[in-house]
Amino acid sequence: MRVVLALLRHELRLLASLVLWVTRRTHGTDGTDGSDGKQAFGYARGQAAMMYGFAFVCVVETVAMSVLLRELPVLHAVLLVLDVYTVLFVLGMHAASVVRPHVLDVDGGSLRVRQAGHIDLLVPLEKIASVRRELRMTHTKADGQLDLPIGSQTTVTLELAEPVAHLTFTGRQRPLHLVRFHADDADGLVQEIKRAIEQAVTRERTAP
Repeated sequence: MRVVLALLRHELRLLASLVLWVTRRTHGTDGTDGSDGKQAFGYARGQAAMMYGFAFVCVVETVAMSVLLRELPVLHAVLLVLDVYTVLFVLGMHAASVVRPHVLDVDGGSLRVRQAGHIDLLVPLEKIASVRRELRMTHTKADGQLDLPIGSQTTVTLELAEPVAHLTFTGRQRPLHLVRFHADDADGLVQEIKRAIEQAVTRERTAP
């Protein structure tokens, strides 16, 4: 039952992301113009061509199957629904990546790392031991490690001084000490994270 509910929530997020994408809005990014210490960093650029290409192939397949099954109306209707759903799913995945960027909240002291509609990890800046620009094309699963590649690559690596709890797709908690993810402007994000950490340390030292 937990898996079914998780899948349902995921599907609803994808549909909501399509609406936000069409209306040129984003999710959870209020104030990311920097006026209140929040900045948004996208990560979907590296997969755009692949996702559009996949969607195009699905559309071509839909048209081809419609022609081949024109004399079998029931089977044609069933496959048409499945094919249209597949196209919406592919577009929804890309839309979710576009409208759910990473968010650095300097005033709130946190970094929100996201991937489409299924990953949303809040990392307190105080728990970041180090952050670096690191391009990796291969990833091996390991305990306490989360890899979020886009186009098979990650460009930012976070090493944590204390574990951060990550909720898996099915709702189970998993402690993390290392997070790798992709950002279109990896250099800019790394610099802003380091600057935010330095500001937090300065405020702590000068606090009465």
